[in-house]
Amino acid sequence: MSSKSFVLFLLALPLAACTTLKETKVAKPDPLKTTSLYKVETVKSETGIASWYRDHRTASMERFDGNAMAAAHKTLKFGTKVRVVDLKTSKSLIVRINDRGPFIRGRVIDLTVGAARKLGIYERGIAKVRVEVLKEIPLLQKPNLHNKPQSRREEYAQAANADPRVALR
Repeated sequence: MSSKSFVLFLLALPLAACTTLKETKVAKPDPLKTTSLYKVETVKSETGIASWYRDHRTASMERFDGNAMAAAHKTLKFGTKVRVVDLKTSKSLIVRINDRGPFIRGRVIDLTVGAARKLGIYERGIAKVRVEVLKEIPLLQKPNLHNKPQSRREEYAQAANADPRVALR
């Protein structure tokens, strides 16, 4: 290290110590790009009759997709993930609540046709099920690999709070 750059380094060090850190705002994660896990223990559980439905506008204003793993529930928030367990066959399926219903006494959940087929209750029409509300554990998003790391020149310029050409002279 030359004496000139060493002196510059010593002069820039107190300036770097006086700088303040800028507060950065973290963007909300895109729900379509984040991955989630769910705790094994359930938050809430209820038992009753499940049925299936199709050709219906959803209360959450989403476009209805009969093949989606979705369901209607009377009180759970939209977007809540639940595990539906068929008590006869012990098959289970995780669905997302995106609609309101069913409005028939004794029924606790309405599944889309796709979810009912996957669970194996489509042919029966109705089935006795246990609905378990799952607690979501969001994972971190994938890092943004498009942002290149700062060069040493940019780091020194920010530390000295000056023009990069002046900071390294």
